[in-house]
Amino acid sequence: MADVTTDAPISATEGRLGRFQGWIPYLGLALSAALSLALGPGGTGYRVPVLVLSVIAAGWCWSMEVDQAESERRRVKAVVYYTGLLALMAVLVLLSPFFGFFGFVGYLKVSVLPRRLWWPGITVTAALMAVCQLGGVQNLRGGLIGIYCGLVVVNVVIAGAVTYQAIEEDQRSRQRARYIDELAEANRRLRETMAENAGLHAQLVTQAREAGVLDERQRMAGEIHDTIAQGLTGIVRQLEAAERFDADPERRLHHVATARQLARESLAEARRSVQALRPGPLADAQLPDAVQDLAERWERSSGVAAGVTVTGTAFPLPPALEVVLFRAAQEGLANIAKHARASRVGLTLSYTHEVVLLDVLDDGVGFEPPDETASGQSYGLTAMRQRLLQVGGSLAIESAPGEGTALSISVPALRVPGAGGLLENAP
Repeated sequence: MADVTTDAPISATEGRLGRFQGWIPYLGLALSAALSLALGPGGTGYRVPVLVLSVIAAGWCWSMEVDQAESERRRVKAVVYYTGLLALMAVLVLLSPFFGFFGFVGYLKVSVLPRRLWWPGITVTAALMAVCQLGGVQNLRGGLIGIYCGLVVVNVVIAGAVTYQAIEEDQRSRQRARYIDELAEANRRLRETMAENAGLHAQLVTQAREAGVLDERQRMAGEIHDTIAQGLTGIVRQLEAAERFDADPERRLHHVATARQLARESLAEARRSVQALRPGPLADAQLPDAVQDLAERWERSSGVAAGVTVTGTAFPLPPALEVVLFRAAQEGLANIAKHARASRVGLTLSYTHEVVLLDVLDDGVGFEPPDETASGQSYGLTAMRQRLLQVGGSLAIESAPGEGTALSISVPALRVPGAGGLLENAP
């Protein structure tokens, strides 16, 4: 952009020079005609042809002139214009050598011709200028013919070199002007694009912020459901059980102690959730051990037998996958405690090359599984599906009234780089 601003005065100067050059043929023609009429032979037979041919030459230049910028598009007209200009120059030079001031225009206008015609045009113009320098066509005789030929050669060499250099410089100047125009246009488009990108960037930032807020709300809702809500549910259940055993202090104290332990665990989980950490059991153990510990604590609080089986070679998963599987086991056990009235529960972790499966089975009352898109699903199942979708996992529910329930959760078997198998268990 700075280059465009710096070259602007140069372009203005070139424009003024171009306009001045446009008037040179008319100034040269007027000077030539004035000198011819003032210093040439008198008489109507001389003056009338000079005036008439001068007017015709001026009209030809005015009506037929082709600018160099458009000469490439109008080649035929450019050749006709220059040929007619040479013819008028030749006739006028034959009338008076003073028309050499007009004949010089032949050098200036040769650039409108195709490059292959430059030297012929320069040579003809040099021959006419040599006639003027010799004093007129009447002097072309005797020994002056040799001088005339020498003048033609000198004019061709000197004027040709100067003309070629001027034409090349003019073309370079025009090319620079085109480059400057193209650069200015490119800068304009760049500014427009940057303005559009700035608007799009602001829009994307706003959308990303809104999406981040929504994701964080969903995360916190899931964490609250999986920790505080379930912990409070367990505490209420233990306190209700304690009320039923007022006559049995030992069992009453057992339920109160369990409620107290659940309260402490829920408080710790709440703090970890706020800090966006992994679930407490996963912070200190691998997934199979964390699930085993979860099942044992759930068995103590619910009084329902729960067993855990690990098949395949267990290996560490990325934290996001382990959290999803652990939360799924937590949600499954919580639903069994609330609804299933089961006598036995089994959890199976299966490690394969492609997926890691978690199956949660119970022998409870069962239910009619809702459609995945139905609005009547519990928040826990909905949150579980959302978490699994975020990591490329899936949830399948098999149940029927009176036949128990089976939850099957699968996630991709993505190994943590550098981690090997942890243990080898058979079913």
